[in-house]
Amino acid sequence: MPLPENNLLFGFEPRLTVEQREYVDAIFDKQLVMVNAKAGTGKTTLAVACAKIIKKPLTYIFNPVQESSMGFRPGTQSEKESIYYQPLVDALLEINENPTQCIYNEETLANEAMRRKVSIKRAMDGVWCYPKSPVFLRGTNLKDMTIIIDECQNFSVQELRKILTRVHDSCKIICIGHSGQIDIPVSKSGFVPYMEHFKDQPYCKILTLSTNFRGDLANWADAYRAP
Repeated sequence: MPLPENNLLFGFEPRLTVEQREYVDAIFDKQLVMVNAKAGTGKTTLAVACAKIIKKPLTYIFNPVQESSMGFRPGTQSEKESIYYQPLVDALLEINENPTQCIYNEETLANEAMRRKVSIKRAMDGVWCYPKSPVFLRGTNLKDMTIIIDECQNFSVQELRKILTRVHDSCKIICIGHSGQIDIPVSKSGFVPYMEHFKDQPYCKILTLSTNFRGDLANWADAYRAP
């Protein structure tokens, strides 16, 4: 089914472009949505807004780093990872959700439980977002959740296979990326190959978003092509 009738999607619905409305409807209607869209098109914010309405736990899989380099960054594991899921934080703020209350963070929860003198389970009331690196997905099962794979263009074929082969049919998956913003060797990116691989499956919808809403400066910067 498309976006539930009379749902304003946190105020976005009256202002959605035709492309954005097709994207939102596909999230509710299909098991797998793959969107190829440049920066500023609202792809992550709309995906997180839909996840909130779907009311399943959200697993947000962020742009991977080299497994060997993750351990050399300063700070705790959560602190090391937090810079990679800033788009999730920004999207939550756009829908008036408090990121510190709804994003799972082991250290924050322990401190909150101590402050309130309650159990960790009680302190987790309101938590529904679980950021994850694909580094730690090996051997796991992904069930009964909404999954957003962000910056999908920077995942290799092997990394995307590792994620997607762990997904049960009770999940909804949203792959977000832009084929024009690949930061790894283009030949290694699995984003376009997997869009081609899934394009004819009835449970999949592949879309593009073309309007950058950040303004003239961002649009002009995006239009630059190196000589």
